[in-house]
Amino acid sequence: MRPDLLHILQHSLGLDQYGRGTFYRNRFVTGEGSVDHADCMALLELGFMSRVANVKLFGGSDCFTVTDEGKQAAVANSPSPPKISRSKQRYQDYLDADCSMTFIEYLRYRDRRAS
Repeated sequence: MRPDLLHILQHSLGLDQYGRGTFYRNRFVTGEGSVDHADCMALLELGFMSRVANVKLFGGSDCFTVTDEGKQAAVANSPSPPKISRSKQRYQDYLDADCSMTFIEYLRYRDRRAS
């Protein structure tokens, strides 16, 4: 799959560039003449998207949604995430925790919970 088509599927579903996420949305709004419209039409032809044309809520643009086949294709064609070191993973876990602790406080808290 072309990278630009994969990017549209990932963006439509709220996935990152590695296909990770929770499918928290399912739409891509674009109008005729825009850069992405032709790519969305190509995905429509492949059966990966469906289209509602000329939506007044979106100023007359088209609203594309990803089909079940498109969801499978987005996950199957996404590259694997790069390997990261243990220390970088530990810091990423801290960022993902989104807590009010400093990094060292988080590490101490995590170590107490593990023992």
